[in-house]
Amino acid sequence: MTTLSSYLQIANNQAKWQSITAKSPDVATQTKYFQDNIGKVKSADEFMKDERLFDYAMTAFGLGDMTYAKGMMKKVLEQGVGSGSLAVTLNNSNIKAFATAFDFVDNGEETTSSATLVDTVTSRYAEQALETDQGEQNPGVELALYFQRKAPEITSAYGILADSKILSVVQTALGLSTDTSSQSIDSQAKMLTSKVDFADFQNSETLQKFISRFAAMYDFNNAGSDPNSQSSLMSTLFSASSSGSSAGVDSSLLLALQGVRFSSL
Repeated sequence: MTTLSSYLQIANNQAKWQSITAKSPDVATQTKYFQDNIGKVKSADEFMKDERLFDYAMTAFGLGDMTYAKGMMKKVLEQGVGSGSLAVTLNNSNIKAFATAFDFVDNGEETTSSATLVDTVTSRYAEQALETDQGEQNPGVELALYFQRKAPEITSAYGILADSKILSVVQTALGLSTDTSSQSIDSQAKMLTSKVDFADFQNSETLQKFISRFAAMYDFNNAGSDPNSQSSLMSTLFSASSSGSSAGVDSSLLLALQGVRFSSL
C-alpha cells in the first residue's frame, strides 16, 4: 500500500482505528491505570510523583520525549496558564494544552475529578499510540496523521518551523531541500510564507490535498533509485488519480513526478 492509501484508510475511519488501538493490551493496561488512579491525585506534586500517571499524561499531549524535563514541567504546573506563566511564555501548544488540562492553580483538588479530563487525556493517548503504531510500519503515515491533527493550529511560517514533524511534511510536499533548514529562521519564514497559504490548513478539503501531495512525494522520494519501484509507484498513483480516489494527487503533480523519474534514469 502507498503512504496515501494507508493514510486515507485510517483518516476516513479514524474513530474506528483509534478504538482498535485503545483496546490493544499495552494501551489498555496503561489507560486503566490512569483511569483508576488519576482521581486520587490532589496536587501537582502528587501528580508528578506517580511516574506512570505523569508519563501517560505527557505522552497523551505529545510530550513523551520531554518526560525527563521534570524541573521545567513542575514549574509549568505550579504557575498554571495565567498571563506571564511559563506555559504561556514557552509558546508551545502541547505544553499549554497540558497545563490547561492539569490546572491545579485555578482548580486545586478538583482538577483530577473531572470526567471530561479523563476522557480527553485517554482519547489523546490512544490517538498518539495510533500514530506511533503506524509510524513503525510507515513513518510517512505517522507524519500525515500528525499533520492532519496539528496543521489547523498553524497560522504562520514560524508555526511550521517550530515543529520538526510539520516542517518535514511541508518540505516534502513542496519539494524543498532539507538544506534550507541551514538558513536563518527569518529567511526560512519568508520563503515558506511565499509558498504556503496558511488558511488552506483550516479548510478540510485543501488540507487533504496538501497531505495527499506530501504522501505522493514521500513515496516517490523513498522509492529509491530502483526503476521498478518507481514505476510501480507511478502506476498506483496514476490509477488512483483516474479512479478519483487520490484525494488531491492531481495529474499535474503526477506528471511532474513522472518527469523527475525519467530525468533520473
